[in-house]
Amino acid sequence: MDVRGAVESGSEGSGGDYAMLWTVEEALERQTLQIGASACGATAVVDVLRALGLRAAPEDVERCVQTRLRRNEDPLPGYLLSRSRAGATHQQLLAGAEQVSGGRVLGRFFPLHPPRRVSLVPWLAGWIRGGAVPVATMNMQLAVPMGEEVPDAWHHQLIFGVSSNAVYMTNPLDVVSEAVVLRRLCSDSVLMVRREDVLTRLTAGAALSGLTPDLEDPRWAALDVEGQVRQMLREEECEEEEPRLAHIVIPAAYQSGVTLFALRDSEVGQELLLAPDLALK
Repeated sequence: MDVRGAVESGSEGSGGDYAMLWTVEEALERQTLQIGASACGATAVVDVLRALGLRAAPEDVERCVQTRLRRNEDPLPGYLLSRSRAGATHQQLLAGAEQVSGGRVLGRFFPLHPPRRVSLVPWLAGWIRGGAVPVATMNMQLAVPMGEEVPDAWHHQLIFGVSSNAVYMTNPLDVVSEAVVLRRLCSDSVLMVRREDVLTRLTAGAALSGLTPDLEDPRWAALDVEGQVRQMLREEECEEEEPRLAHIVIPAAYQSGVTLFALRDSEVGQELLLAPDLALK
């Protein structure tokens, strides 16, 4: 979508729903592009600090956020465990922003799953006008446009503005409808892993009993990850090609929602600490 055109059209007659941290031109100039593998969270924190008038070297932010990487060379159990944790959670973003800023930045996470009673754009607009900086933690495997491939990861993106029914984000610079963003912000903590990524990591005679790699997390057993993999193997042995599982579903460490950041000594920073959670529907 044309970001400039959407901002211009959205700013007319949008009333209280229009709020921008940056203009589109400023966002083009100031946004940080992905600073490393699985580092969308750290990238968002770099831009949070910039939006709050602070500076930090990307490598310092990355060190404080402690991004986890995929273990692509591991056998399937280790690979799946790494996929469930790769990147960063909102907790890591909060801790990283506080540490790298020397305590000058605080944040508050607002979960949006299970569904909450909130009008997303007006809610975001109110906080942005007050001086808070939002970061969305979204399951990008939801609300995929027809004909496009399903992404293979969740994503953190800084929200630099909203207008009527639209949300403007960095990394990449994009404008997305409120409905689509809300759908991605309201997701169970699961991740779909592509069929080929599973099958290419299975060797002949490999034991599948290790496919509950985190025994302390009951979701691995509840989702029957081992059973899903066995189903894929049965499909490979069957001459009929359809239907076949395109993905398996595994637990994810991430929680969908919006993290709002602010300067600790600001009025909005104190409001964040006292604000109630969004009510369940």
